Amino acid sequence: MFDILVYLFENYVHADACPEPAQLARKLTAAGFEEDEISDALDWLSGLRQLSDGERPACSARPGSLRIYADDELIRLDVECRGFLLFLENAGILDAECREMIVERALALGEPEIELENLKVIVLMVLWQQDRPINGLILDELLNESDEDDDEAGSYVLH
Repeated sequence: MFDILVYLFENYVHADACPEPAQLARKLTAAGFEEDEISDALDWLSGLRQLSDGERPACSARPGSLRIYADDELIRLDVECRGFLLFLENAGILDAECREMIVERALALGEPEIELENLKVIVLMVLWQQDRPINGLILDELLNESDEDDDEAGSYVLH
């Protein structure tokens, strides 16, 4: 599914340029993606669109406030993932509303634990759906898989 999401980002400059689900499914099939992956990706994207089009919370986090994660979120988003989200917030890439969309979409995967590389794709897709500008260095970080031996592999870990 994540390969499809990256494919969409790379082939459609804006989320609005993406075709309707039926036509998109045909295009993805023609591009060689499996039917199950396409279905999962389209369902996930539908949830993202609903979040984007939905009402915004009446109150939002104040600048400098701290996000306290629920037990389920702590289990599924490990320290590295939470550290990466905090890094993006501190860098001004994410605001609280965007962060919450990312957390919701990560939990919507239903996986027992979210890998950092998958979280990066989720971040990319939420920013894409929100039509937010993405700094080139951040884009490189979101699209490139980290090397386990890389010195920066743990740079987003909270201590």
